[in-house]
Amino acid sequence: MSNEITLPELQEFVAGFWYAYDQGQFDVLATRIGEEMEYLSRSDSGSCPFEHLLAAELRGGPETLAWLIEHRNENPYPCRHHATNIFRTGTTGDVTSVRFYLFVNQITNNVPFAVSSGVVDAGIRRSADGLVFTFMTVVLDAEDSVPFAQHAAAATTQPA
Repeated sequence: MSNEITLPELQEFVAGFWYAYDQGQFDVLATRIGEEMEYLSRSDSGSCPFEHLLAAELRGGPETLAWLIEHRNENPYPCRHHATNIFRTGTTGDVTSVRFYLFVNQITNNVPFAVSSGVVDAGIRRSADGLVFTFMTVVLDAEDSVPFAQHAAAATTQPA
């Protein structure tokens, strides 16, 4: 029997996770977070004006779930997290790694508007009860956009 996780399974799992998060279905979230979960959230600069609202470095499923519940309860409803362009980046043992864009919107004055966007790297494995996250790194965009050539030149001059 193969443990390979197909791309459609991954897409459905990730979409279902963010839907449950947005709706405050914390019992569902609990079933999608592995005990070994490692969660890191920050902005791309690491020092945006609202860094304190999004920064987290957590180890363990219960600690991660508690932070996600607190974070969700502090934010508006409706608030929608859209996972797009999900693709596999590798497999190590029973964990399949994925990467995707995250786009977040909310409603103000009856109009949806963008709140945030970013890139997520995550690990997913099969458990006895279904798929679970083993790690998630969320890096939200906070820096102003610049021409790509300028970005690329700056990236080559930054220390590793």
